[in-house]
Amino acid sequence: MSHEIHRKGLRNGLRRGPLRIAACCALVLAPLVAGLAACGGGGPQPLATAPYDATEQLSFGTADDPDEPLKITTTGDGDRITDVVATDSAGRPVPGELTADGHGWRSTTPLAAEARYTVRVSTEDDSGAPGRGVHTFRTGSAEGKRLTVSFGPEPGTYGVGQPVTGELSKPITSARDRALVESSLDVRSRPAVEGSWHWVDDRTLHYRPREYWPADASITVSSNLAGLALGDGLRGADGKPLELTTGDRIEAVADIGSHHMTVYRNGEELRTLPITTGKEGFATRNGKKVILARESYVRMTGTSIGIPAGSAESYDLPVYWAARLTWSGEYVHGAPWSVGSQGSANVSHGCTGMSTENARWFYELVKPGDIVEHVNGFGDEMAPFGNGFGDWNLSWDEWRAGSALSASSAAADSDREDTTPVGRLRPRI
Repeated sequence: MSHEIHRKGLRNGLRRGPLRIAACCALVLAPLVAGLAACGGGGPQPLATAPYDATEQLSFGTADDPDEPLKITTTGDGDRITDVVATDSAGRPVPGELTADGHGWRSTTPLAAEARYTVRVSTEDDSGAPGRGVHTFRTGSAEGKRLTVSFGPEPGTYGVGQPVTGELSKPITSARDRALVESSLDVRSRPAVEGSWHWVDDRTLHYRPREYWPADASITVSSNLAGLALGDGLRGADGKPLELTTGDRIEAVADIGSHHMTVYRNGEELRTLPITTGKEGFATRNGKKVILARESYVRMTGTSIGIPAGSAESYDLPVYWAARLTWSGEYVHGAPWSVGSQGSANVSHGCTGMSTENARWFYELVKPGDIVEHVNGFGDEMAPFGNGFGDWNLSWDEWRAGSALSASSAAADSDREDTTPVGRLRPRI
């Protein structure tokens, strides 16, 4: 019994004296303070005195290097560390572990770059007297190893189909780092909607809701990458936030088979217009496309899409009231030369042509981010990425599979198609 009491007394920091002290204290119950003083033979006990300043007996290593763990060691022969509390400026703790002999401690997670930390160390000397040491420091930067993100599009008002884009300054390939990066990118909307990021490639992410954005929504995009520790010494850096709004929900459904396009605003049909689309060999792509830009005038040439000059299919035309759908040159535009075929035949080189009057009406109605969907065609399907924003041609399950935070993202990586961008300036007619 005496041995057990003595062992507990050492663990609690009591003076390491003869066994008679512990036994005497066990017999004297009241008054407790008086009993302790009498048993001890005079003089204060370690726990009854203020902790001594142990700062000078501690070494904090290269505490300002974010690429190195925080290491604390005792420099006094009889001192040992009993507890360490390390926190950043926001009060978040830094986990760590003590060495078996109590003479050292090290953090077990990376420190953030350019962050302020406070470390409070509890110690005891060879007699069991408690000590306290406090150390504050700021970690340095990780120059040359910074990961930044640029959000798109530019601030403004867009259609309900506009995806949010994130371009990283360096490629991120590991599943762990992708999950860390993705969880640090925040998208919020009012009203709130369900949405997800999708990794297009090692440096590009797109974000879209499960369905289109609500009309008249406010969207805020921000980054919490600053100080994030990634592989190979890479550190996250601050990113510029982005604010967007949406306008009316404008959708146009172009029926390639019937040669007509119906335009809706907030679910209400506005007009049905006669159109012509791509003929055999130049078929217009099926699927949903997001308007990329409006161009009141475009010079369209056959050579820009690989048609030899002087051939039967060659053309060089001024085109007005054009809404771009793909980087490879699909537009909705005025085509007065094909009015006789609009509503009855497909005679274009891939664009959706209509009369000048109808094209101007459409041009003045729409904005980037609005949706044009081609249905009942005989051409290829619109690619999800690389030729504009075909993001909405993926089902929600397929979209979520491209998230690093999704359980199925690893399988999706092996199936993701080549997303090398095609030429951006190839207007068709």
